[in-house]
Amino acid sequence: MIRKICKKATVWLLAGVISLSAVTVQAAEVDNGASYPITTNAIEGWPQGPDTYSETAVLMDADTGAVLYDKGMDDYRYPASITKIMTILVSMEHSSPKDVVTFTETGIRDVNWDSTNIGAQLGETMTMRDCWYAAYIKSANEVCAQIAEYVGGTEADFVNMMNQKAQELGCTNTHFANAGGLPDPDHYTTAHDMAKILQAGLKSKRFRRVFSSTGHTIPATNLSAERAMHTHMPLMAKESDLYYEGCIGGKTGFTNDAGHTLVVAAERNGRTYIAVTMRTTDLGINCTDSRALFDYAFNSFDSLEINGTTLTVPKGVTVNDLQKESADVNGTTMDSYSYNGQFVGYTPVVQETPVPTETPVPESTADHSEKAATDSSTEVSSSEQSSVTSRKGLSQTAKILLGVMGGMVLVLIILLVALHKKENR
Repeated sequence: MIRKICKKATVWLLAGVISLSAVTVQAAEVDNGASYPITTNAIEGWPQGPDTYSETAVLMDADTGAVLYDKGMDDYRYPASITKIMTILVSMEHSSPKDVVTFTETGIRDVNWDSTNIGAQLGETMTMRDCWYAAYIKSANEVCAQIAEYVGGTEADFVNMMNQKAQELGCTNTHFANAGGLPDPDHYTTAHDMAKILQAGLKSKRFRRVFSSTGHTIPATNLSAERAMHTHMPLMAKESDLYYEGCIGGKTGFTNDAGHTLVVAAERNGRTYIAVTMRTTDLGINCTDSRALFDYAFNSFDSLEINGTTLTVPKGVTVNDLQKESADVNGTTMDSYSYNGQFVGYTPVVQETPVPTETPVPESTADHSEKAATDSSTEVSSSEQSSVTSRKGLSQTAKILLGVMGGMVLVLIILLVALHKKENR
């Protein structure tokens, strides 16, 4: 119990420090309705990507961070509920799945008809693990608000933690204003930044378990019967006409200003890609665009291993076709590879092992060494000969002594016999 209190106190202190250091962020200029070119299609020799209907979109290699498809990927859009990916990620880093969350006014204020929820009640308790599934599968806004308060002390401080995490992940065009993705002019992101956030989440086994789930049942609580939940993300649901083989998870979002948004990942043959599509008029369009992007990735690119790292490159491209330069990555020097100016990945720098050269030995030294070796050999031979001679000499002495002793015994016997005869006379 003391450990939990100390841990929460540390989180609240961190949130407070972040809050004090946070700067005032002005609302971004979200240009809804704008159209953008597919800039990757202009790269010489790069596979031509599909003409998607989403206003902005990106396709990214989940392992290397390389962008394979770019359509306005760094232009501002409202995220809606795909925000919850960051909420789950941050809360996983600062809480335990066994933690018990009690719903307060903070959570139940979001239980209304126009906000997705699970109908949580004031004073109801459930585990943090169940909260994660409710936030992901049911996109429950009251659960996200309660997660935020539990972890950050207040939702505002938790949101500061979300923004701090975004900066750590290299998200340069993102600012969160709440934990659920509810409409707010100061709540915005980009397709590229959302891909980076999911990329970070996929590195966590705990996050992957939640992200790949198509269903979950929250056991009966102190105030509610059990709640069975099933995914509403078409690319994951096998009963859907839009189901995609290899899809490992995805999060949808919708508000009037954001339109439909989708962050999804697919994996085949050890290759994992992330597709983000933003602002469409129907979720089916996001799904169709994502399917087209994944097909484009799996059909137009190959894996290329360099220095133990697997990169994704256009089919037919070899290491000789790539450009290499040194780059500083978080204080470590890496080799950065690109194809006609388009980044494809980093690899560790391989240090060449120098071939040892033989040091010539001066002739006088060699002669001296040879003589010393000969003398040493002679000494060993003499020693061995002396040892053999010693053993031979010892054997001869033993024979003489035995002979003398035998003679003495014989003489003694003769004397005894003579003395005996003399007494009998």
